[in-house]
Amino acid sequence: MAQPAKGPAHAPCSTPPVHSGNAVTSDAVTSVHPVDERLHPTRLVPAALQHIAAMYAGVVTPALIIGQACGLDLAARTRLIAASLLIAGVATLLQTIGVKGLVGNRLPFVNAASSAGIAPILAIAETNAKGHQLPAVYGAVMVAGVFCLAVGPFFGRLLRFFPPLVTGVVITLIGVTLMPVPVSWAQGGDKNAADFGSMKHLALAGFTLAVILLIQRFGRGFVKQVALLFGLLIGTLAAIPFGMADFSALRSAPVAALPAPFAFGPPEFQPAAILSLCIVMLVLMTESSAGMLALGEICERRTDARTITRGLRTDGIATLLGPVFGGFPTSAFAQNVGVVSLTRVRSRYVVAVAGGALLVLGAFPVLGAVVSLVPMPVLGGAGIVLFGSIAVSGIRTLSEAGLDDSSNIILVAVALGAGVIPLAAPTFYAGFPAWAQTVLGSGISAGALVAVLLNLFFHHLGTRSRQPAPALKSS
Repeated sequence: MAQPAKGPAHAPCSTPPVHSGNAVTSDAVTSVHPVDERLHPTRLVPAALQHIAAMYAGVVTPALIIGQACGLDLAARTRLIAASLLIAGVATLLQTIGVKGLVGNRLPFVNAASSAGIAPILAIAETNAKGHQLPAVYGAVMVAGVFCLAVGPFFGRLLRFFPPLVTGVVITLIGVTLMPVPVSWAQGGDKNAADFGSMKHLALAGFTLAVILLIQRFGRGFVKQVALLFGLLIGTLAAIPFGMADFSALRSAPVAALPAPFAFGPPEFQPAAILSLCIVMLVLMTESSAGMLALGEICERRTDARTITRGLRTDGIATLLGPVFGGFPTSAFAQNVGVVSLTRVRSRYVVAVAGGALLVLGAFPVLGAVVSLVPMPVLGGAGIVLFGSIAVSGIRTLSEAGLDDSSNIILVAVALGAGVIPLAAPTFYAGFPAWAQTVLGSGISAGALVAVLLNLFFHHLGTRSRQPAPALKSS
């Protein structure tokens, strides 16, 4: 993750000094760090809405993609969306409010289901029979959460094995390997449908993409920041007169209901699936650590090793408990780090309010059902922007990774090649054992493995690393 530039210093808020005659009692002055500042509702609510707007599409995207791939009906996908919102709200509240010294980094930090887990989860779903897909996924996710809790306290020492050279490859592959998903959506989503790939679907997807581009070009301020949401809204409204929006989920969804535990079946624990998601969890931990370091710089609050540990502990708890209700691997949301950097509103209570709003949205499935109204071609047009921007984030990270070194160029080239193989030749690993197909069949897992191994080979074995990890200041 690229570290946002540090902006101008923010003057800490303070209470008015107490006057005693002509003297001022300086001891009465109480300073409040911008991170701990409690804003007036007139500032707090709009700032929280910006965070919700920036993250909402990203929170529901994994549930939409995975639910569609597993063949869930609209009602089940609605439950999956509600669970994702609920877990995101709980995780974000734990991070921002937390328990001092135990859980939460107490920064304006958003936690939710990460897109990095989508491709490996889809690979797990493809190797399991219907009815066993989500149980296999959730079993692997729960073990990945335990893995995060176990490794988190020592992860600061492991960061040197995940320099920008490695994380840049992985983030780029996330965007690239997910691109077939919005392309399929743009064609209608259901490959067995008679009208899959018809011009009406492609026209709607193209219209949605054009709306997003126009808003991004001519919009200002808040409108420009939420171009993706406006694109989804306008695209859906345009689809209604042509009968391309399905309202059945909205009619059948309960107004208020908490997700039932293990609604999609008890977890199943498969070694290959577990290995795949533990690899992804290492990437997510790196992403979260980088997000905490970036926020520490933006907020001018020291991010030390203990802060990193508390933040990763929260990731692990959310990832472990999320599958009970239908959640997926949890990590930092880079777009919200960008919101903090852009607005310079650094209060963690702003993000806490956003987390509380997500919690409420998750408790009311009818609100999640509104997202299900969005036609697949509309999601396809927006998805091209969303997943393309993930790849761009990876490219930006790689641009800071010393690609003037020939060894680094070879490392990136081979890792990207390994990651693209499942995309270019889906049957390439057909002759491999089932466990190898699960691990290597995900371009993200394959590319991450190759990048880590080549980084060890070029920069650690027999030589001192030329890619040091970000220094964690001790407390």
